[in-house]
Amino acid sequence: MATPIHVPRINNNDDEVKILAFDVAVGAKVMAEQIVGQVETDKAVLDVTAPVAGYVLGFVGQPEEVVKVGSVMLWLGETAEEAIPEITSDAVGKTGSHASQITAKAKIMLAQHGLQVEQIPAVDGRITVEVVERYLSQHGLVGTKKGANVAAASIPTETLPEVSGSQVDLTREEKGMAATVAWHRDFAVPGYIEIEYDLAHWADYAKRFQEDKGLLMPPLLPLMASRLVEIAREVPRLNATFVGNKRYEYDSVNLGFTIQAGESLYLAVVRNAQELDQLGFVNSLGDVLRRAAGHNLRESEASGATIGFSSMERWKVTRHIPILPPHTALMVAHAAGQGGRGVLGASYDHRVLNGGQVVAALKKLAQPKKD
Repeated sequence: MATPIHVPRINNNDDEVKILAFDVAVGAKVMAEQIVGQVETDKAVLDVTAPVAGYVLGFVGQPEEVVKVGSVMLWLGETAEEAIPEITSDAVGKTGSHASQITAKAKIMLAQHGLQVEQIPAVDGRITVEVVERYLSQHGLVGTKKGANVAAASIPTETLPEVSGSQVDLTREEKGMAATVAWHRDFAVPGYIEIEYDLAHWADYAKRFQEDKGLLMPPLLPLMASRLVEIAREVPRLNATFVGNKRYEYDSVNLGFTIQAGESLYLAVVRNAQELDQLGFVNSLGDVLRRAAGHNLRESEASGATIGFSSMERWKVTRHIPILPPHTALMVAHAAGQGGRGVLGASYDHRVLNGGQVVAALKKLAQPKKD
């Protein structure tokens, strides 16, 4: 049976990417996980890999073509002579994956909303509850049931200002940021809280960690992010979202960490961070941030955050209020300190968390974990 390779998602809320190149030819045999081509947005390039071994039957997309995330790029067959499955014209460009790549919980959610698996763009070749939630959010379907697959009430279109000016099309990256902001406005019920803390505790801890592990610099921010992961495991509702009038607590902690790379802002993700010890997390986050700085994040490292950490200390900012990424309930804000005092804040979804719970989490974060 022929296997499709779908256009992957590079950044949260990117609905289109450009096919950059193919590294294989029709008839070529490829191995599972072998790179078959690349796609790109304005600032990032992602290798596309084969989910299974097989022979290249043909290409659907072409180099330099802008295509929808989740549409078919090329087909693999069990033999080089296998026929390419027919694709109707209205199916080209739609998102999708095959049933073997969808989790049982995701199947149930699709049935509840009257959706077909072919409509959903896979992430890393899989359709999970998280992937379905993102699709529902992007299409205004949160809270709808089977038979009611209609978009939520549309927001009134803005009229042009009276002052003269010109309209400029957004880049794909800017559209992604606009979609994230829209999610924060339309779906979450955001609040913000901040506290001061003693900088000395964390500075001393990071210095000791550096010396003990033989690192070049004290990894203060990665250690704080690692501590946030620990706290999220202790308090599962921090690592959650709100779907269908219920709190949805994630099984894994996927820590999203903001990084500015030139004009691009990424939320680089360390998945399954709860499985890593402190040094493992520091190293993993460092690897992800280096790829983000080079605009070369993997698909799984550019989406799927379940909790977030943002710092503007490098710009000497003493306060900032971050936006909640889609399907998260807590985004920690770290700012520059003054007079030996630092600032920790948090944007949070008030449907999932209350102020007291957020303050308790921030107070825990203000102190390194005791050995």
